Amino acid sequence: MNEEATANQNQPVSGDSAVIETSKGTITVKLRPDAAPKTVQNFLGLVNKKFYDGLTFHRVEPGFVIQGGDPKGDGTGGSGVSIPLEIKCKDGTMTEGGVAPSSCEPLLKHADGAIAMARTNDPNSATSQFYITNGAQAFLDRNYAVFGYVTEGMDVVRTIQKGDIMKSVHMK
Repeated sequence: MNEEATANQNQPVSGDSAVIETSKGTITVKLRPDAAPKTVQNFLGLVNKKFYDGLTFHRVEPGFVIQGGDPKGDGTGGSGVSIPLEIKCKDGTMTEGGVAPSSCEPLLKHADGAIAMARTNDPNSATSQFYITNGAQAFLDRNYAVFGYVTEGMDVVRTIQKGDIMKSVHMK
């Protein structure tokens, strides 16, 4: 991909909410670039490229998370571009490149309906896979980058099953 194409894919798209059209219904997510700017920029770039369109939710753990964004569909794939873990603390400090210290109270927490980046054990390994929490998951706070919250469609989140499809993801 040339530099111009790469630059264009990372330009913001209009709106601050992502609409995830699934085979079970619609999930709307309010993005928070103020709390996770690089994470939101990465997500927007992938949305602009229509990267998520047609991918499945490859991991579903009732009462915990639904996870998608893997082009391989098995949890091992990604976009090929890694981003650093970033956690903004309520005191305004930003931890980047590693888990946040215990003194950090995250601005965005893993409440019911949080959207966050999945990754390997390497805190800087997030690419395209994201998850949405199904219930509060406080033990994930300070360890994974939350970048928004579901504003509509938690009923859909709760019905997603492994293999359900993201028909399209776009901004509104």
